[in-house]
Amino acid sequence: MKAVLQRASRASVVVDGAVVSEFQSSTDRACGLLILLGVEVGDSEADSVYLATKAADLRIFDDQDGKMNLALAEAGGQVIVVSQFTLLADWKKGRRPGFQQAAPPAEGERLYLHFCEEMRKKGLTVGTGIFGAHMAVNLVNDGPVTILLEARQGKPV
Repeated sequence: MKAVLQRASRASVVVDGAVVSEFQSSTDRACGLLILLGVEVGDSEADSVYLATKAADLRIFDDQDGKMNLALAEAGGQVIVVSQFTLLADWKKGRRPGFQQAAPPAEGERLYLHFCEEMRKKGLTVGTGIFGAHMAVNLVNDGPVTILLEARQGKPV
């Protein structure tokens, strides 16, 4: 399982012209995370729990001294999680990426929703995209801060 965390001052997901999730800071400083989540063949709920915990607990938000010292909840932040099977692209041969390592849709959606629920269990406000839909994802990355997390069998890869 792979997750790309992007610290953002605002983010939104639009499907068919309608905003389905959004957050925005009143100060143009980071107030949330946009998380792109890729579920791979063989991923488990343990991977989902591990990544959700790590994403929620990473101290990547600024404290009053401007140091990255706060976790998402401590910063009062929100999160939007978007399913992104293209994170599992195999690009090593040819010019057209293959997606054989992406979990089948039913399993991918199940673990995507499990990840979102794990984030909610941590007291976070979680917005989502629409699984399988064509989405317009907008964000203003603050910093920029972008972090890649990977897990297999509930452990870092």
